[in-house]
Amino acid sequence: MTPADLAIFDGSKQHLMTKILNLRLYCLLSLLFSMICNSSIGMAIDTPVIKSGIAKLTGTITVQNKTGGDSIYVNITVPHPISGEFAKYTALVDESGKFSIDADVETAISLIRLSTTLGSGKALLIKLKSGDATNINLSYDSNFEVAHINVKPDMNQHDMLRCFGLVGEMIEYQSDSFLERLYDKPVDYFFDHSKKVLFERLSVVRKDTLISKELKELLSNDFKLFLYKVSAFDYEGNMRGNYRLTGGDQNTIPVINKIDRSYFRFLKDFKLNDPQYLHAFTFLEFQKSILQDSILGLPAIGDSDIPSWLNKAKAILSDLVGFSDGQYYDILAANAYGIQLNEELRPLSQKQIDNIKRYWNDGDIAKILLRKNEQVVDLDQYKTPAFIHDVSSVPDDKVMETIISKHKDKVVLIDLWATWCTPCLNAMQEFRRAKGELKDKEVVFVYLTNTSSPRKLWEEKIKTIGSEHYYLTDGQWKYIMEHFEFEYIPSYLLYNKKGLLISKFSAFPGSDKVKNMINELL
Repeated sequence: MTPADLAIFDGSKQHLMTKILNLRLYCLLSLLFSMICNSSIGMAIDTPVIKSGIAKLTGTITVQNKTGGDSIYVNITVPHPISGEFAKYTALVDESGKFSIDADVETAISLIRLSTTLGSGKALLIKLKSGDATNINLSYDSNFEVAHINVKPDMNQHDMLRCFGLVGEMIEYQSDSFLERLYDKPVDYFFDHSKKVLFERLSVVRKDTLISKELKELLSNDFKLFLYKVSAFDYEGNMRGNYRLTGGDQNTIPVINKIDRSYFRFLKDFKLNDPQYLHAFTFLEFQKSILQDSILGLPAIGDSDIPSWLNKAKAILSDLVGFSDGQYYDILAANAYGIQLNEELRPLSQKQIDNIKRYWNDGDIAKILLRKNEQVVDLDQYKTPAFIHDVSSVPDDKVMETIISKHKDKVVLIDLWATWCTPCLNAMQEFRRAKGELKDKEVVFVYLTNTSSPRKLWEEKIKTIGSEHYYLTDGQWKYIMEHFEFEYIPSYLLYNKKGLLISKFSAFPGSDKVKNMINELL
């Protein structure tokens, strides 16, 4: 997908160009980073089964002619389609080249993303089995390129190595369709255009002669989820982005078609009751979009008993998705609890726990949600209140000076983010524990966003983030992005206790690295 496509499909709202420029890292490190790891590679694909368990990953990492040097880490991302999050694990490779990770899993077979800190960090597709162990022996040449892989159970190595590259090709696929004028066309025309774009992008997969048929099918289904997740939801924001990209007056708000619930009839095309979606990474984000869309208007699950909540959800969705019963609705209810646990970082109430046990008894969905709740209870000790600061009257070139001056004699980490930015939110989630461990130190965490984040949604999101928050004007945001030469978000600024800028970087480099950077200044 080209930069302009991203703007069309991701609803850039008022500060469009910031989002246009984040093509590679925003896509490859976020949803697309996640969306492709989704099949039982190189074999018949069994029907996915929900299962609460633990899987072990062991292995060795060797490098040709390596003598000393930096430590090597193995990083994995595990999709949790029931609790609705991507769990991340990191292991240090010991002196003999060995590592071991125990990971929570939510399906009998899980496809995960594995990378190391060597070279470009090229990611591999690895299969985990609940209650069992996967072993991978990975060798790198002297240029830190993958030279040899041995994995048990066996997997198709073309699938393991090529899938991320194929997604990159789909992202960067060049066509004229991204400049097509859509904002003043009928909604059906927009959907026809989306199908055209999907067909063009999927030609990359169709033409590939090395990956398995199974991966092709699953990549195609998952990319369709991704495309509609970023194009169909927030129709108004997407059309405003299209208006600006196709030459519309930047100071004029175009007239956009009004949509109602019937707009979401496209959901029927997905056949969401198919359990194969449990293998699709994008499914997690797609579900969040359904649960949080203001036009669909699904209620928060709160303390409602689950059958009553499901009746309300089915009354809204059944005609749109094409069915009124099936496992999909149980997954949706679990995902509704997941939003509370993962985004609000709010433990389940006793009534919610009772409702979960009453509805799912001692089943795997109940085990998964209660396990996740225990983790949130543990994290709850690190929560801090959120404080909002108003700098709207401060000149653009004085904003950073004003912010830093409020936190004298403190190390300050500034995070530029937005409510729509998946990698921003993933980074915050990953950094929660490390941030909590620093809460009694002389360090302040500051979060900056702008009007591309809807104010009401921003006010809700920051309750779970805590710390210091600023809602900048578009002019202030533009000045900061350009002054520090940032091309995308998340981006970060790290100041020492004297108020001097020590480091600036884009894309989250990992909790351990950021924590170490801060500790060096304390």
